[in-house]
Amino acid sequence: MNRTTLSLIAGTTALAAVTGFAALSAPDTPGTDTAAKAAAQLPVERTSLLCPAPSTSDLAETSYTSFTPVTKGTGSGGKAELRAASEESADTPADGKDDGTGKDDGKSGKDKPADPVLTPKEPGKPVTGDSSGGDAPALVGTADGRFAPGWTVQETTEVAAGTGRGLQGVNCTAPDTDFWFPGAGTDADRTDYVHLTNPDDSAAVVDIELYGKDGTLKSAVGEGITVPPHSSEPVLLSTLTDERQTDLTVHVNVRSGRVGAAVQALDDKLGGDWLAASADPSGSLVLPGIPKDATSVRLVAFTPADADADLKVRLASPSGLITPAGHETVHVKGGMTTAVDLGDVTRGEAGSLVLTPTDRSVPVVAALRVVRGKGDKQETAFIPASRPVGTRATSADNSGKDSTLSLTAPNAAATVKVTASAGSEGGTPVSKTYTIKAGTTQDIEPPVPGGLKGTYALTVEPVSGGPVYGARTLAATEGGVPAFTVQTLPDDRGTVAVPEADEDLSVLQK
Repeated sequence: MNRTTLSLIAGTTALAAVTGFAALSAPDTPGTDTAAKAAAQLPVERTSLLCPAPSTSDLAETSYTSFTPVTKGTGSGGKAELRAASEESADTPADGKDDGTGKDDGKSGKDKPADPVLTPKEPGKPVTGDSSGGDAPALVGTADGRFAPGWTVQETTEVAAGTGRGLQGVNCTAPDTDFWFPGAGTDADRTDYVHLTNPDDSAAVVDIELYGKDGTLKSAVGEGITVPPHSSEPVLLSTLTDERQTDLTVHVNVRSGRVGAAVQALDDKLGGDWLAASADPSGSLVLPGIPKDATSVRLVAFTPADADADLKVRLASPSGLITPAGHETVHVKGGMTTAVDLGDVTRGEAGSLVLTPTDRSVPVVAALRVVRGKGDKQETAFIPASRPVGTRATSADNSGKDSTLSLTAPNAAATVKVTASAGSEGGTPVSKTYTIKAGTTQDIEPPVPGGLKGTYALTVEPVSGGPVYGARTLAATEGGVPAFTVQTLPDDRGTVAVPEADEDLSVLQK
């Protein structure tokens, strides 16, 4: 059958859709008019998300919220689905032939996949689902067409008692090949797992490297970990090393294939939460959204470079950038994890930590371990260094009264538009515009949909000014414990930069 050859634009878009995002550009050639070939931002056509198994506790109650913002230029087709990782394989026989019945003939060795956990009906409206107990599996999801750009899934778990009790939340992540997690630990009170989820048809091979206060922790057990196709493997950090370390940096390096990765950090006394990956190593970092009532903030930083890093530490407060007394700078030795207790650095006000080089720039990753409450009523959450909001960022699973949106503009003033979607069970979208002064952090009460029923999503879109960073905090008081979880708001990678073709090849026939 003859087909029309794809134009360069269409081919590039298809390539970008494999990962959900790409920035493609041709090298400059002397004498060319680069302005005439400026890349256009087009919606991605396909994206994937992976959700780790939420808990092993029989007391766990987990909710999932899926949301795709409405994006121009996507057309009317497409769908989004989340399935259990082990059930995500196709239901055709091993010989690749389908008898047309939709039933397994017993020759493939695979059962027919179960129904999706979540299937959104339309962009702009969240859909929710839930599970109970400690048997909920990891989930693998794909979205295409109008459901792909900005697709976001939030996994939120309440654990009533035991190790890690409290509120645990994580944004399901796209598969990748490299992750940094400063802030993990193997202390006696800690039970930390690295969850590795493989969405593909072939096995992934992963190395887990651990770095403590004195450098690399030797462990042959962490090398060459095989993650079978369509499966998830929780790896207990304490099985990779005999050393007890309060602060570790975990590096997940994928030799072959790709995985989703997240660290579940559980404490016997201080609750626990998910530790998401830090932004890529960089000379300057922003860690947004420290709760104003934080009683303890601990900075954990690491540089993979051979050189040491010297960082200026500043807090973006509601009134501007300030230097915490006694913590003007932090010295991070190359290849070693450094931790600094900042105490109640926010002193009752909204805040974000801004790290910049004092001299030469050395790439660093970082995260904050944040504690709320006192005595035996304490709860922990983590804030990794984040990418900026960029074009748009999305936060799902907001209830109205228990959500705080924190925005910071570390360099220059910025104006942002925040839109509350329709509710999962009803409600009318509403938008508000906010101005964030240069060097400040603002905790804003997010807009709430009119006639809200259920949960809703927030999208943040910069309108003008400098880069904006954001985080959303969910809170819930359980038995006197101020349970909470924080998710940063990096760009949702809903669009792809596609360069203009030198000539239209669509008229050529194959």
